[in-house]
Amino acid sequence: MNEKNRKKLLEIMKQPGNDVCADCNAPLGKEHKTTREDSDWGAYNLGVFLCVHCATVHRMLGVQISRTKSIPLDQWTDEQVAFMEAHGNLKAKEKYEQYVPKFYRRPTEKDCQVLREQWIRAKYERHEFMDLDKQTYRSGKKTGYLWKKGRDDNRFQHRLFVLSEDDNTLKYYNKENAKEPKATILLSELNAVFTPEKIGNPNGLQLSYIKENMTRNIYLYTNDGKDIVDWYMAIRHAKFNRLKVAYPGASDEDLALQLTRDFLKEGWLAKTGPKGNEAYRRRWFSLDGRLLSYYSDPLDAFPKGEVVLGTRSDGFTVREGVPPGRLDQLYSFTQVTPTRQYYLSADLQEERRQWMEVLMKVIDTPQSRQDKMLMSLVNKEK
Repeated sequence: MNEKNRKKLLEIMKQPGNDVCADCNAPLGKEHKTTREDSDWGAYNLGVFLCVHCATVHRMLGVQISRTKSIPLDQWTDEQVAFMEAHGNLKAKEKYEQYVPKFYRRPTEKDCQVLREQWIRAKYERHEFMDLDKQTYRSGKKTGYLWKKGRDDNRFQHRLFVLSEDDNTLKYYNKENAKEPKATILLSELNAVFTPEKIGNPNGLQLSYIKENMTRNIYLYTNDGKDIVDWYMAIRHAKFNRLKVAYPGASDEDLALQLTRDFLKEGWLAKTGPKGNEAYRRRWFSLDGRLLSYYSDPLDAFPKGEVVLGTRSDGFTVREGVPPGRLDQLYSFTQVTPTRQYYLSADLQEERRQWMEVLMKVIDTPQSRQDKMLMSLVNKEK
């Protein structure tokens, strides 16, 4: 490309706001990015600088909405460079993000594709944040059908879901004309996490709540990405409004952090019994805040067991290896609680390091108000 224009674009990218992706805030401006697969991009009709992943979504929108070029590899005209200089990411945010709600989850570079894509479509295609009337998830109620996995089988079936902020509930029905819901879930106890890889669908969403002192998981997806993100945001909106009433002195930013939480870590580990002399069995482990659960299968409705992690002063810690006399296997480590030791094993040394690191980080974190409220509902150890 024209070397003069390339250097000019790199200079423009050093201006405030242009050094990160306009949509996911991934760092930009590294000149060593020289292939189309990792180069920085620009949308020359919108005046924004993009990472390669968000640029891919922009190309899905069509040239009538966004026209993109690689910064180092494509030819840029003087007029296009001048447009980028006159606009840039900060001006674009002023236009396209005018009314982003406090409860809305803005995706980062680490978030799943459906969140990223629907955020970009909401900004540039649907103009959701330029017109409050287009934010349908703010109504406090939502009704619709989602594909739900059966509790005891792997079949996904259409189920009617009804959300009500006023009632603090999310209900679902097994039959279209059923008078009573199959389940009524309190929004205040509900967590929602995008788990597309685990569910096997790009629009996969996992709901978790406490049922009879144990975690109950519901696995969902929709055929349309906008639909599942709208459900997710409707849940966040309802919870946000109820928290504002319950804690009027809390800031919107603090409340937004309490709406939903991603799993800190998930994956396969091997586990032996409490005596430490039984054969190790593969279990799917999930760390949800302070709650460590393990399953026979990643899509089980209920865990085989759960451990509520306290703090170091409560007698919780993690140790490499297992005590003498206990059956050892591969890269083992021990989760210590005041009443029991859990003997675990990872397939790789790096996996063990990651698990031990994240578990100790939780243990070293003081319990929040939300932690104490949620964990009071769960059997402490099983």
